[in-house]
Amino acid sequence: MTLDGKAVVVTGGSSGIGRAIARRCAGAGADVLISYRRNRAGAEAAAAEMRRDGQRVEVVQADISREPDIATLARAASEKLGRVDVWINNAGADILTGEGGRLTPIQKLDLVLSVDVRGTVLASWAAATLMREQGRGGVIINMSWDHVLLGMAGENPVLYSTAKGAVMSFSKSLARELAPGIRVNILAPGFIETAFGQDADSRFRREVVELTPLGRWGTPDDIAGAALFLASDDAKFMTGQMIMVNGGVV
Repeated sequence: MTLDGKAVVVTGGSSGIGRAIARRCAGAGADVLISYRRNRAGAEAAAAEMRRDGQRVEVVQADISREPDIATLARAASEKLGRVDVWINNAGADILTGEGGRLTPIQKLDLVLSVDVRGTVLASWAAATLMREQGRGGVIINMSWDHVLLGMAGENPVLYSTAKGAVMSFSKSLARELAPGIRVNILAPGFIETAFGQDADSRFRREVVELTPLGRWGTPDDIAGAALFLASDDAKFMTGQMIMVNGGVV
């Protein structure tokens, strides 16, 4: 699969899944812009790594929960890359680790609704506006969660499914709204070795492996491979679809 000559935006590209997606897109020949909220060092390190392979990589600070930041990001993408062919809304709120894990349930709810839902909607609209103005079509990829189709008990899963279920439903309707010029698809990761997986206790880690038919946790690069497929012309007859990258858990 190739993205030669294409320009790709990846929000939340400073670490984890976003960084892996940006790296895979750059490796496929795309010019890439990654956004970050606070982790500037991670974003710059990711960009430097990709630039060593000869790719053009730009870095922009943006808080996806803030409408002015999304407007700034869209303008920067157009100016720095010249156009936007693929926009991947990977940025999401962390309610599992660090400061996010210590918030109250209502604070967590407000955070995931602000970042994962409202941020994804506003960023998708901004991407669609750019692509329509360019007159060349494009691809939008949004991030959901595999368990929105199955459900999971617990405070965090209930809150997470609230947000990611909304992302799935919004994306399917947006795909109809923007067709045929712009394709909109969804990625739904399962248990992935991000900060949450790495910090989980050994018992939970074993339970995930036993629960997963493919017998392991996923990696950010597993998600990146699926993102590259959806971004490429190999998926040119796909829109409104959700691909679950989860080792068969759901």
